[in-house]
Amino acid sequence: MFTRFLASAAVLGLTAGMAAAEYKLTILHTNDFHSRIEPINKYDSGCSSDDNAEGKCFGGSARLVTAVEEARGRAENSILVDGGDQFQGSLFYTYYKGKVAAEFMNKLGYNAMTVGNHEFDDGPEVLRGFIDTVDFPVLMSNADFSGEELLNGKIKKSTVIEVGGEKVGLVGLTPEDTHELASPGPNITFSDPVPAVQAEVDKLTAEGVNKIIVLSHSGYAVDQRVAQETTGVDVIVGGHSNTYLSNVSDKAVGPYPTVVDGVQIIQAYAYGKFLGELNVTFDDDGNVVAAAGEPLIMDNNVAEDQASLDRIAELAAPLDEIRNKVVASTSEAIEGDRSICRVQECQMGNLVADAMLARVADQGVHIAIANSGGLRASIDPGDVTMGEVLTVLPFQNTLSTFEISGQGIVDALENGVSQVEEVKGRFPQVAGLTFVWDASVAPNEGRVSEVMVSNGDGLTPIDPAATYLVVTNNYVRNGGDGYSMFEGDDKNAYDFGPDLADVTAEYLAENAPYQPYLDGRIKQK
Repeated sequence: MFTRFLASAAVLGLTAGMAAAEYKLTILHTNDFHSRIEPINKYDSGCSSDDNAEGKCFGGSARLVTAVEEARGRAENSILVDGGDQFQGSLFYTYYKGKVAAEFMNKLGYNAMTVGNHEFDDGPEVLRGFIDTVDFPVLMSNADFSGEELLNGKIKKSTVIEVGGEKVGLVGLTPEDTHELASPGPNITFSDPVPAVQAEVDKLTAEGVNKIIVLSHSGYAVDQRVAQETTGVDVIVGGHSNTYLSNVSDKAVGPYPTVVDGVQIIQAYAYGKFLGELNVTFDDDGNVVAAAGEPLIMDNNVAEDQASLDRIAELAAPLDEIRNKVVASTSEAIEGDRSICRVQECQMGNLVADAMLARVADQGVHIAIANSGGLRASIDPGDVTMGEVLTVLPFQNTLSTFEISGQGIVDALENGVSQVEEVKGRFPQVAGLTFVWDASVAPNEGRVSEVMVSNGDGLTPIDPAATYLVVTNNYVRNGGDGYSMFEGDDKNAYDFGPDLADVTAEYLAENAPYQPYLDGRIKQK
């Protein structure tokens, strides 16, 4: 690892004597924007125009335009980069796919982005259209896409840009398990990030580049491993885990930047709620001698750019009829925050699993299993619009029903709780069964116990040898989020049921005003 310093006393002493050789770079960054072109509320869902006028909203592309312009104005040298997952999350993506994301990223003047797993939600074709439209390189080092003709030659593993007379190397990273998380197709394989990054760093170093930034859609934990196990990386701009890093908030997961073996790791939560701003000072050899900053909150103190507002209103016109339709009401907020739903029973998980099971109960289905990664927002109290439901469930998944043994269900639950420590989206929300799990047991070694299945009159222990009818979404049925035990042509499956968002909206309407609840169906020892 190159010698680096961040201890304040050493930094102050060193930088004072070498001012002439200093190079200062401001790294502006976003991650996991998820098509939040319009402002969001405190639940990360859509925010009404009235609430926005009252200063209750955050983010939106129009605020981001202003914030980036202001940040560039106070920087000596700056770049704007993205940590992946621009796609998916609102009707702007559902309706326009990647076109609106490309338009606003071009307007903002991004220098580069890495490929997030959600960039593959609609396969290589939509990603290719996005890449052909943007004015900047799209990066991904840890994948072999040479066999995918739509992307071969279109994505770079790394790139070099010149900023203020200095060369800066940028390397892209995508989740190694993207094949489980999205739909990249059969012609792309993903690999361990560490050797992939090291290979690109060595290549860039050989070309004389001594300032290297990794754009990593791999999560906070993986970023720390990359920092520990590679040499030559200066900064990692993260994404995927929606991690909030800060030096001033008690809600932060860690400091901004988090320093691991001299590597500065940064991430700025998600949904455009923050613009990350890290000010880095390099010496003449490319060593980081100072790094400081803070994610900037995109609240009502940041003015919305009027030209952007006008364009967003134009783009939103076809969407309004869909999203403004009131479909139900709820007596209280329905909690769907990922930090809760990915580690325990949650209100949104119960709602969606109950809705799935109710829709197919007359087919003899007794069990519903939903992946928490499919739940993308909470819903605030009062009227519930279709737009809100689609924000929670944006993936256009359909219901899938199939037969599987009791042991297969237990194996599925084991998979679901196998990565709780990493807050992964495979955590199972369920209906028609209950279970207990124990985090002290090693993953997939018997964490799950006391699995009980509803039989109409009560609960009975699951029979590993019996066959059960299960409903999930088509993504999970096809092995997404590690649920490989659900896939295959031997399960008498039907994968083309109604859209999950429609099913949930109808269930809410039938039970309006909906009362969110927890009932202990998932317990932890």
